[in-house]
Amino acid sequence: MIYSKFVLSFLLIFAGIMHFVKPQIFIKIMPSYIPFHLQVVYISGLFEILCGLLLIFPQTQNLGANLSILLFFLVFPANVEMAKNFYQIHHKYFWLTVLRLPLQIVLIWWAYQFRK
Repeated sequence: MIYSKFVLSFLLIFAGIMHFVKPQIFIKIMPSYIPFHLQVVYISGLFEILCGLLLIFPQTQNLGANLSILLFFLVFPANVEMAKNFYQIHHKYFWLTVLRLPLQIVLIWWAYQFRK
């Protein structure tokens, strides 16, 4: 189980870094009702990195787990937007975006395992 925490932490930190390296990927899946897309992408990237770092240390693991759960709820609309966009353009990988939606439940469960 200890390795699992580090895998989740790595994934969060990596995803957060990608918000800065390739922000356009994330801007494309932002729902139109959310303003300041680039700024929100950067803020969410920082939030992901913070969650990943907090998960690493036993003293901050609980906070990291709780914030990760919140993060996974907050990014769900972007996943829905991506599925909607792929559906509208008849993208051949639409089915992957649909499979990604329940993945949020798995991620929430995974982060929940590290609450003390």
